[in-house]
Amino acid sequence: GRSTRSFMTEGLWKSITDELSEGDYVFIQFGHNDEVPTKKTATTPEEFKTNLIKYITETREKKAVPVLLTSVARRKFDSTGKLESTHEEYSNITRTVAKETNVLFIDMDRKSQALLQQMGVENSKFLFNHLKPGEHPNYPEGKEDNTHFSELGARLIAQLVLAEIKSLKIELAERIVKLPVKN
Repeated sequence: GRSTRSFMTEGLWKSITDELSEGDYVFIQFGHNDEVPTKKTATTPEEFKTNLIKYITETREKKAVPVLLTSVARRKFDSTGKLESTHEEYSNITRTVAKETNVLFIDMDRKSQALLQQMGVENSKFLFNHLKPGEHPNYPEGKEDNTHFSELGARLIAQLVLAEIKSLKIELAERIVKLPVKN
């Protein structure tokens, strides 16, 4: 539950920059907790943009490579089964910052929206923490969470990111290998 601001104020960003070396990749993805005005972690659109630029600038100062990503989509369908965008303002800010700073960019909002729309209203539930009562000890009453991914959802989102890394043809893509499955 971190925003661009709370990630800094809690010292998490400093712990990363302290360890950065030339050639490292830093994947920067925020927005979910920045955009919800009722959360104590919320940032204004202006603060969000300033913070993203700070992350990019400080990454580059260490001769590391920043990669900016939009937030992944939340599962929210309208009555006709069309997925509704829930991150448009903050995703647009991320897109703008990526263009203005000429940084590597992955539009996970649009990619994940396409995945959810393809899966549809019912099947997309499998990608999120939709748990029946008694199904998981942490949620004895069950849980219907349309923001946080199940293991399956996390794996599919990771595959989308991997595909985008490869399509960007960045050096990192050459170091990604598929490990054999151990029985």
